[in-house]
Amino acid sequence: MSKRAQQTARRADALSKARIVEAAIEILDARGEAALTFRALATQLATGSGAIYWHIADRNDLLAAATGDVLARALAEAVTEEEPRAAIRAIALAVFDAIDAHPWAGAHLSREPWHSAVGEIFERIGGWLQPLGVPVDAQFDCASALTNYILGVAGQNAANARTLPGGTDRKAWLETIARSWIQDDPESRPFLRRVAAQLSEHDDRQQFIAGVDFILTGACVKPKA
Repeated sequence: MSKRAQQTARRADALSKARIVEAAIEILDARGEAALTFRALATQLATGSGAIYWHIADRNDLLAAATGDVLARALAEAVTEEEPRAAIRAIALAVFDAIDAHPWAGAHLSREPWHSAVGEIFERIGGWLQPLGVPVDAQFDCASALTNYILGVAGQNAANARTLPGGTDRKAWLETIARSWIQDDPESRPFLRRVAAQLSEHDDRQQFIAGVDFILTGACVKPKA
């Protein structure tokens, strides 16, 4: 091996994939997905791009690794519960909060639904369905519904937050949305008119977990013979 190759190998070994992923998360959180380039990462780590490529194949590989890292940490830190429904709620909230804190992770999962983190969420939820009393032949559908709901709502919530300019008054913005939905015809959309006030007052996290409860309640209802 040439002297230059030996130096490159030593730099790559010292760098480690974990350090690269940590630096990528810092860039993503501070400046968003568009700012994550190998040049920016090399500057952040005070190294060359070659040392990064030693551990990371490409930008998508880097995003996948960063997404896996933040979700793995969230699931590891999820509140430990012994009661099945409470355990599923804790998993759901851990994922919701992780994507709320790292919106780019939700965006990546929407593009890569086969990511291993999705399988881990599916496994963790599915493991609690039998103790909860969900019939065996309904467990796959229930786990699918819950996983899709959790990732879909968490991702959409994060996307909504990104569209609002900094300093936006959330309540005033939602009130404007509600008015735009019902202003065209006094007789139209009676349901929206009844709940318009709730739109501006609702808490996203509470509404999210209420949806989880609705799914679990339906899954535990045995069909009539």
